[in-house]
Amino acid sequence: MHTKVLILAFGFLLFSVLSQAEQKATGYLLDLKGPVGPATSDYIHRGIDKAWGRRAKLVVLRIDTPGGLDTSMREIVKDLLQAPLPVISFVAPSGARAASAGTYILYASHVAAMAPGTNLGAATPVQIGGGLPVPKAPGTKEKEAEKSQGDEAQRKPTIADKAVNDAVAYIRSLAQMRGRNADWAEKAVREAASLSAEEALKEGVIDMMANDVDALLAKLDGREVVVLGQTRLLQTSGLKIETIEPDWRTQLLGTITNPNIAYVLMLIGIYGLILEFYSPGVLVPGVIGGICLLVALYSFQLLPINYAGFALILLGLALMVAEAFAPSFGILGIGGVIAFVFGSIMLLETDVPGFGISWMLIGSIAAVSAGLFILAVTMLVRARSRPVVSGPEEMVGSTGQVIDWEGHAGTVRVHGEVWKARAAKALDAGGPVRVKEIDGLTLVVQPESNRR
Repeated sequence: MHTKVLILAFGFLLFSVLSQAEQKATGYLLDLKGPVGPATSDYIHRGIDKAWGRRAKLVVLRIDTPGGLDTSMREIVKDLLQAPLPVISFVAPSGARAASAGTYILYASHVAAMAPGTNLGAATPVQIGGGLPVPKAPGTKEKEAEKSQGDEAQRKPTIADKAVNDAVAYIRSLAQMRGRNADWAEKAVREAASLSAEEALKEGVIDMMANDVDALLAKLDGREVVVLGQTRLLQTSGLKIETIEPDWRTQLLGTITNPNIAYVLMLIGIYGLILEFYSPGVLVPGVIGGICLLVALYSFQLLPINYAGFALILLGLALMVAEAFAPSFGILGIGGVIAFVFGSIMLLETDVPGFGISWMLIGSIAAVSAGLFILAVTMLVRARSRPVVSGPEEMVGSTGQVIDWEGHAGTVRVHGEVWKARAAKALDAGGPVRVKEIDGLTLVVQPESNRR
């Protein structure tokens, strides 16, 4: 009896251990879709940490990106190089790409794979907010052609050269670390070269091709990878894959760092503060405006902002506000709208994929701002042309009735009030009069019948 109990207990314990071991045989899938930015790097960093905390066997990073910010890309690469578990980058599904920043991420992964019909490359860094081209004197092109060979050797490196050389060294180091084609990696940076999935496999840029995640896992089974200096054998047969969806923090960060959202938040913030200054004590516009402006400024720290454009927007808004306080027949207001539009165009107009402001949004905001400005000026002009409706000046031109009169002075009733009055001649009691002017607390009147 005791022996049977022990056998049952041992069997139950063994079953529990095997069940736990089976549950631990799990991999996690992260989706890198769209431009590489702060929200993307945060999502991947937290995803790798979560996968390691749950004792996952590996992480599959499914990529479809046009590129993005250099700082965010380098943060992702650091996470991949320091990951305590294998990270397999997989450009999928068919039609996806790993362009620009995506190429660096692919090179940094423990295993690089692509689906048929995908591509990678075009990893040349782009300069944000570059200066305007300097005009050249006539004949300069011919002189430069004659001295091109000698000048090339003596030419000092520019900022663009430094950025390209830094990117080349960076991607070559990743290629050498993972044992991939370093020469083509340099070509992708210097010449913006691109490859299809088949060509990338042939050139030794990637490790394998697969149609989907299941096919990828089948090809990974039994493959050895080096993780933090230690060789690990991948056992992916029957591996369960779970997707880690972006949490609320990642979604919020992705929303506020969207250039269009950040742009609108900035305008709401500035207009809210302007309304609060116009009507102190209302509080609601000031509170909402302050919050939106702070969130927008935080977003701009994470975006490839052109500070000349930001300054032009602030100048434009300042000029439009100045028009309200110091009317200039529209000169300040029109100048403010022009500066506002040009600043909006420059603000996030970069070559970084996915980080530009919609032209339709800029046009709509400019049209609404110009419309509000024109409406305000029109209402101001109409208000100035209206007759006075309060104060002593409103009494001039008003009609009244004589209560009593003696000589050239007496009392009259105007707007239900009794006033002392005087006139150039005697008036009859009960007769109608019109106020000609006000002298202190005395009305100067004239008979209504004599008014012309």
